[in-house]
Amino acid sequence: MAVTLEEAPWLGWTLVKALMRFAVMVASNLVAIPSYICYVIILQPLRLLDSKSFWYIEGIMYKWLLGIVASWGWYAGYTVMEWGDDIEAVSKDEAVMLVNHQATGDVCTLMMCLQNKGLVVAQMMWLMDHIFKYTNFGIVSLIHGDFFIRQGKSHRDQQLLLLKKHLENNYRSRDRKWIVLFPEGGFLRKRRETSQAFAEKNNLPFLKHVTLPRIGATKIILSALVARQENGSPAGGDAKELDSKSKGLQWIIDTTIAYPKAEPIDIQTWILAYRKPTVTHVHYRIFPIKDVPLETDDLSDWLYQRFIEKEDLLSHFYETGAFPPPKGHKEAVSREMTLSNMWIFLIQSFAFLSGYMWYNVIQYFYHCLF
Repeated sequence: MAVTLEEAPWLGWTLVKALMRFAVMVASNLVAIPSYICYVIILQPLRLLDSKSFWYIEGIMYKWLLGIVASWGWYAGYTVMEWGDDIEAVSKDEAVMLVNHQATGDVCTLMMCLQNKGLVVAQMMWLMDHIFKYTNFGIVSLIHGDFFIRQGKSHRDQQLLLLKKHLENNYRSRDRKWIVLFPEGGFLRKRRETSQAFAEKNNLPFLKHVTLPRIGATKIILSALVARQENGSPAGGDAKELDSKSKGLQWIIDTTIAYPKAEPIDIQTWILAYRKPTVTHVHYRIFPIKDVPLETDDLSDWLYQRFIEKEDLLSHFYETGAFPPPKGHKEAVSREMTLSNMWIFLIQSFAFLSGYMWYNVIQYFYHCLF
């Protein structure tokens, strides 16, 4: 498409800005990620002496790294408006977020809107596609204890066994509290046709804005993390304190991400900011774990119902520009999510100062040895 004279200055500035942002991103990665790794290495004695304190410090650094990623979108004008339940009220409890998946920018959006929810990001475990293991952030996620899942029928059973083992070995030993899961198993544009064919074959609702979720990972997470009372029922939500140290998983947070005009943001846009500023809308609905069935068939029905509700939420949003009000209310209330510019400046400064410090430390030892 030809560029008009009126558009040329804007296009030129967008290109220059994208190059500058990319340079800053590369510089941030070159100092922040190696610094994180160096701190983790130097703190290994603390891990042996006081594992809880080690993983607390690691979690704080992990949150700062995700805060840097969030700041790229924040300064590009890619902000977030939140709707529905206030998830900060359960930020100290164990919870699973079930999120619809449209593009790589979904992860960045969550990194942003969870930054101001206490220690949620520091104590969070992500389940993400195995391809992310090979990105620049992969080493950080491996250290933090995120789980990389390989898609495809041939890998499914093995991956679920690995997920169960991973949760047993890493979740509570590292004091994790929240898990982020994309039950659709892939991007909307890639799975929609297959999902609609499956729905037609099995007499299930025809969905356009989401796909039917897969139950495997959700079932593994619930079976591994839900604490049970003596009568065998799940404990959580408003249940009484258990005798065990952990009350177990207490909440399911059904999270729906909506982009204006159904045009999702990908990670390239998040980094380069060649798209004009936009507001992403995130809707939360909190379910106590005691209201979630754990048997396979009932859980499958429950999970399908959540995504049918997501379809209705998104249809309403795309028609009106807002999510519908909750039952018993006449109007839906949104909350603008904000990041502190001072806090972003401090964590960015810490990253660059740390990079400078570790460079000098490594250079000193190199000259001593050689």
